[in-house]
Amino acid sequence: MGARPQQIVVLTGAGISAESGIPTFRASDGLWEQHRIEDVATPEGFARDPALVHRFYNARRAAAAAAVPNAAHKALARLQTAGRHDLLIVTQNVDDLHERGGARDVLHMHGSLAGALCAACGQRWPAPAAMAPEDPCPACSAPETRPDIVWFGEIPYHMDRIWQALREADLFVSIGTSGQVYPAAAFAQDAARAGARTLELNLDPSALSAEFDEARQGPATRLVPAWVDSLLA
Repeated sequence: MGARPQQIVVLTGAGISAESGIPTFRASDGLWEQHRIEDVATPEGFARDPALVHRFYNARRAAAAAAVPNAAHKALARLQTAGRHDLLIVTQNVDDLHERGGARDVLHMHGSLAGALCAACGQRWPAPAAMAPEDPCPACSAPETRPDIVWFGEIPYHMDRIWQALREADLFVSIGTSGQVYPAAAFAQDAARAGARTLELNLDPSALSAEFDEARQGPATRLVPAWVDSLLA
């Protein structure tokens, strides 16, 4: 009986999709610039002006659909499909570039642009290209359709599975994240406490770089394929 495969948890943030043309959350020219976060990314903002919020996410959905997976997305999919490691991909991103790059079983902790959610009954269904406040829920018919996105003040998805994976990980890798949004900002510390090595791959040092065993800086499309090649060599 052989040794168990290395357990790897990878967390990805906006930095991995930036090179596919999707602006990062904190970019000075980012798509959030034209709107206050409170207006488009909170339950209160949606209650005040659902039409504005739908227009905002309709535009993001169109931009994500037009983007194509880059070398970093494809490298993670290659590592996953090689089958020599037990790799879980957790993403803060709401695009589907990991899946279109070939990855499977990706945990979207902040939801997905591909999903619609009924605020009245909790029903979920695939989102159309454009949504509007008056769209009825297919289950209860209430005009309470919203994007299936985790907004500020809401609890991220899949947290029980993520914490369990972090406790069992041999290696935790953070790719393209700012280290400023919780609970994801605590993942490295939690994994390290359970005995995992930690690695950060980021364009610039994050707020948490000093907490990692190793931090490498550069574009995700260069760093991630090189790291994957080293694991599969």
